[in-house]
Amino acid sequence: MNGSERIEQLFAEYQRQRDNLADMQRKMSEISASATSPRREVTVTVGQNGVLTDIQFANGAYRRMTPSDLTAVVMTTFAEAKEAAMDQAAQILAPMLPDGLNAADLVRGKAGADAYLPAEPRIATSVREMLGMRGPTA
Repeated sequence: MNGSERIEQLFAEYQRQRDNLADMQRKMSEISASATSPRREVTVTVGQNGVLTDIQFANGAYRRMTPSDLTAVVMTTFAEAKEAAMDQAAQILAPMLPDGLNAADLVRGKAGADAYLPAEPRIATSVREMLGMRGPTA
């Protein structure tokens, strides 16, 4: 493969990655998840990042609830919808992540610094040997 072919190949790979990123951004912006309380007093819908987008009270049952009970039902239902939205985000993100990186932990902010930048770069053994580097520490 000559230099010109290699440059074309790299450019094509760049375009593929750019297209994949644009598709992922579109999918992430379309995330929507709803949850309904067990007794159907309320349905909560959230969008990307668990942002509240709608609350529907389907029947009059909420009128018979104490304010604290209603608050608890709304908050629990909101949490369920938010978890479903986070699951959707993780499913969208997972194919773009390197092996070993947990998408669910990443979208929930639970991934440690090593998830983003490991203590040592991931380098093939043959490249490490060429550079005179010791093996990765465990």
